[in-house]
Amino acid sequence: MVKIITSICCALMLSFSGITAANASYSESNLLKAYFAFQQDTSKNAKYSAKTDTIGQMVKALQKFKNVRDTVNIRSSRPVPNLSLQQIVKGSLAGVYVQEPNGEPGTEQSMIIQGSSGLLFNKKDIYALQPAIYLNGVPLVQDNPFAFDVQKYDYNRIGPATNLLSQINIENIQSIVVIKDPYELAKLGPNAANGAIYITTKNARGGLRDISLNTYFGYVTAPRVNTVNGVYENNFRKPFYQKYANAQNLASYASYLKDSTNTAYYGPSNWNDLYYQDTPTLSADLGITGGSDRANFRFFGSGTQNAGNADNTDIKRYNLFFGINMAPFKWITVSSTINASRLDRIRNNSLRDRFAEQRYIPDLSNPLSPNAAIYQGFLTETEKNVDNNRSSLLNGNLILAAKVNKISITSSLIFDYNEGIRDYFTPSTLLDGVSYISNYFGYSQRILINNNAAYKFEINKNHAIDFELGQSFQGDTYKYNYARAYTDSENDFIKLNKVIGDASSDEYLATNGFYVFRYIDKEKNNLMSFYGSAKYSYKNLLAVNAIVRRDGSSNGQPDSRWVTTAAFNANYNLKEQFLKTNSTFNTLNVSAGWGRTLRVFLDDRFAAGPQYRSENGWFEEPTIPGYGGRLGINRPYGSGFIGYGISLPYAERTNLTVDASFLNNRVSAAVTAYNRNDKNQVIGIPVPVETGYDLNYKSGMAINNKGIELIVNGVVIDRPNSISWSTGYNINYNRNKLTALPDGVTQLILNENKLEVGKPVGSFWLYTNNGIYNTNAEVPAGHTFNGIPLKAGDPKWVDYNGDNRIDNKDKVMTGDRLPKFVGGWNNTLNYKNFEFNFNFIFALGQKAINQYQATRYGFIKAETGNDISSVKEVSSWQVFDNEKKYPIYNPFSDVDAYRTDQDLFLEDASYLKLRSVTLGYDFSKAPFFIKSSSKIKRAYLYATAMNLLTMTKFTGTDPELINYNGYYDGANLTIPKTFVLGLKLDL
Repeated sequence: MVKIITSICCALMLSFSGITAANASYSESNLLKAYFAFQQDTSKNAKYSAKTDTIGQMVKALQKFKNVRDTVNIRSSRPVPNLSLQQIVKGSLAGVYVQEPNGEPGTEQSMIIQGSSGLLFNKKDIYALQPAIYLNGVPLVQDNPFAFDVQKYDYNRIGPATNLLSQINIENIQSIVVIKDPYELAKLGPNAANGAIYITTKNARGGLRDISLNTYFGYVTAPRVNTVNGVYENNFRKPFYQKYANAQNLASYASYLKDSTNTAYYGPSNWNDLYYQDTPTLSADLGITGGSDRANFRFFGSGTQNAGNADNTDIKRYNLFFGINMAPFKWITVSSTINASRLDRIRNNSLRDRFAEQRYIPDLSNPLSPNAAIYQGFLTETEKNVDNNRSSLLNGNLILAAKVNKISITSSLIFDYNEGIRDYFTPSTLLDGVSYISNYFGYSQRILINNNAAYKFEINKNHAIDFELGQSFQGDTYKYNYARAYTDSENDFIKLNKVIGDASSDEYLATNGFYVFRYIDKEKNNLMSFYGSAKYSYKNLLAVNAIVRRDGSSNGQPDSRWVTTAAFNANYNLKEQFLKTNSTFNTLNVSAGWGRTLRVFLDDRFAAGPQYRSENGWFEEPTIPGYGGRLGINRPYGSGFIGYGISLPYAERTNLTVDASFLNNRVSAAVTAYNRNDKNQVIGIPVPVETGYDLNYKSGMAINNKGIELIVNGVVIDRPNSISWSTGYNINYNRNKLTALPDGVTQLILNENKLEVGKPVGSFWLYTNNGIYNTNAEVPAGHTFNGIPLKAGDPKWVDYNGDNRIDNKDKVMTGDRLPKFVGGWNNTLNYKNFEFNFNFIFALGQKAINQYQATRYGFIKAETGNDISSVKEVSSWQVFDNEKKYPIYNPFSDVDAYRTDQDLFLEDASYLKLRSVTLGYDFSKAPFFIKSSSKIKRAYLYATAMNLLTMTKFTGTDPELINYNGYYDGANLTIPKTFVLGLKLDL
């Protein structure tokens, strides 16, 4: 019996550690079956001990090869004070690109696996590219982007806008595995069309009793900044005015810079001490595991405060987890987990965030003062603000597993619920005499019911076939209630509607002092799935898996809601076949797979065909009523026409993998070549204005991603009594290309972006800047820019088609918003009781538009415009050592010389970062400690530093702070350097 348990434990641990051959199954059902097989065998009064020699030897061997196949090195990740799942996996999972555009704790971040499957033009687009995240088999439901439909600015989503994957606490995690195999993704279904990440928490095990306590305390540090005041700004502008200004331009010189005796702008520039701070960050958690072989449990609780280094930002996270396993009979196992989290976020006081929420941009002619005494007055007023942001999350499962003879049956009830609340208030002193209030409540809910049955048919000792049938139902609900109001009341303490006079009177609205706007939306969508799979095994040489599934989505149109897809993979053990006696190779496998996965729409807008909406509003503000004050029902001219014939999109994947371990398992490597086609996607096609619509949505866009991944792990030095060094390296190369557009169109212009077949979907569409016209004589006769005659002081843009006119026909597709190469390099060195770990991450080949510099040089357009990108935060009163110098163009020219759609501001955003460094000491292995305390299994003291070094050519603060659309506006908070001291105790 001990041998049986040992075998099952080996299979489980191998699958979790990622060292399995390519035919290993990471699907929800197979993980559950393996887990329950282990539980059922232990329920037969088998005595499991972590100190069993065979198990101990296996664990010791596995410790050399953590992170071998698409897994996170959990041991080296635990001492690093990461807050979110994205931060944990950054650089650790091959082919997973993490973008962290803001150093403010708790803000939304993104993950993209093996390239972009869709567009990258606005913040809403990024939601459709995210992988499915499974927590103990629960596919976590995220915020739905449909709320962007009522927003004026493409900025933070209304509500708390908190990264819900900040609920993941690494201290309670057993494994994090990325799923990219076509067959495994097909088993997970439409949720995993963009790939999947499978997270398994620590769970109870029979006969295992332990207590773990972990805590750390440290600081995030304020950056060193070079502050400036009006003197610097005045000197910066002087060459422009000296070269190009006329009397009218001089008369309209920025008012805040005209008087050099004005201490608000020409006095000390010492705002940074009020804005940037060294702030404490801390965490503590407790885990308890106990029980018997027949019934066991695990409890975990934690509290974390993760601080930012600017603008008094931070987030508090609270976690509670409980898991229980029971085997009331030998043939049945009952398991359940419940995970609860709460995220309380203190947001920034940035002007952009406030203006985007208020949908109102005041006069921008006078920016915030860099003088601390005056800036403090502004902060005093912001203390009157109310900005409460809270997210509550609850998920879990109840699973029954039974085995009768050769038939295994598993049924599970899975749920996930999260809700977000934001209460916001701005006093009239910050809003031109008008106070503002808003309230948001929204929730996302997912319920799943899964059932599957498996049967193993052994033809003979060499041949076997495993059959499985499954069914699942998934119901999702998204809802939000949002209200905002403005008041011109006499004081800021009145935050409720005043009832004055007769509500039916025409004078009522004019006397009650409030202007209220309410928004409510709710969507429900269901997904029903059936599948059948089979696995053929021949000895230990060959395994072939195949699956056919039928999925129906309520978000599809009635004639195309049900889609049949298929997938297969095969694994061939080359070591067993050809190199059985070879002592160099310990394992050698080749695997190949193909699969098609249905992709469901995020919302229900395409399900019903032609629709009506309440759109009688102003330009860019369809939710504000027009003159009549009455809303009508009409066609959605502003949001686009949706007709019939729109079918559900799908993704096709092909993978080929070779993996091997050799040199007595000291080196392990895997190389994967992949090709992915995301087909039949829906996109809005611009239509003639005579139709009344802006867009007509059609199916037919296709995007291809192909690339290669390499993972190498090894034990460079293996001297247990001296120095040992293990290292892990992963790199992914991806090439993205648009392969088709609807109706055979080869190119498409969407606002300031362009799609062209054969180019990456993340390409920029830019003019080519070739210098400056210093005199009018240099300008070719009749040369124009979009009909405007070019003059001295204007940019010399390349006229590619030679028609003497610079227009859209001269723009070229160049660069890519996403990197070509991503990866990481993790190293651990051990000397006696000391452990030293350092981790590098990199992203190479991506480009970005430095919008911050474009706005800075184009100050005339910025100050006369009423655009959110023109807002100057207090952090704009600083300069950077690596700032790039641009030509002195005429800022008063009608051609907008410093426009962002030119390659003048296109920069290489590649980077290499020293992500973390950890030094630890295990006191439990010290001789004096062993003698004094035998009850402590491990006492590990460590110090960790994060974000120590960045190597890049990018001239902005940090290449990671680029927004999802590839533009860097300089407004996001920096990713801070963090230093912590921690202690881990295992009892």
